[in-house]
Amino acid sequence: MVSHSYVAFIDESGDDGLGNFREPGRRGGSSRWLILSACVFRQVYALEAVRWRDSISEKFVNKKSRTLHFMDLNHGQRTVAAQTIGSLPLRTISVLAAKPPIPTGIYTARNQLYFYLARYLVERISWLCRDHRPQVPEGDGRVKITFSRRGGMSYQSFRAYLSLLKKQPDPAIKIHWPVIDIEAVDAHDHDKNASLQLVDAVASSFAAAVEPDFYGNCELRYAELLRPVTYHRGGNYLSYGVKMVPKYQECDLNAQQSRFIELFK
Repeated sequence: MVSHSYVAFIDESGDDGLGNFREPGRRGGSSRWLILSACVFRQVYALEAVRWRDSISEKFVNKKSRTLHFMDLNHGQRTVAAQTIGSLPLRTISVLAAKPPIPTGIYTARNQLYFYLARYLVERISWLCRDHRPQVPEGDGRVKITFSRRGGMSYQSFRAYLSLLKKQPDPAIKIHWPVIDIEAVDAHDHDKNASLQLVDAVASSFAAAVEPDFYGNCELRYAELLRPVTYHRGGNYLSYGVKMVPKYQECDLNAQQSRFIELFK
């Protein structure tokens, strides 16, 4: 049996709540952003991911476990994690959704917003795999997609969603279907998969650049360190490796968030 040429791992940062948004200085509330990120690399590197993860963990003094949880790290450790990932033979893609501008009543079904953003992510994964096929001779050209398991998410339903999209003659759906193995879409637990721990760091890094913390500040440094591995075409990041929903001009960005856009323009 011919193997896949690529593997893609997907995780998110934030929640899909569409009300009671978090405010600086106040605990609780929904995140203002939902970010879905993917790490994509060649199937032949699949076993290397454990070594990549360990190369980050071993830099942390007194860390007893190799498992990475980006949000449990301090600023220096997060910087090292992003720095290391930014030097690996992989590509990252992130879809960043600003939730406050979303009109009420659009995403009412469970996981509806998540599926919509995942569609954009799969679309860009498909372009990346198609674009790099001339440099990736092994495998059948397809990508195996693995999600970080999240509560209340049916991956059978997501496979059905992709199958439905594939059947629709909608020009707005730009997924390059020959590289997407719908039946292979799966989910695993974050703690048991080194690749999912890497993409957790990616999603959290991009979230830090746009989601204000308790003091109202955003941290751009981690996303900046990931820029070398962010998918682009001819220097165009915002249509490929960094997808904003809605368009960034409609996201009511503050000065710090606008600097993030400038980094990828």
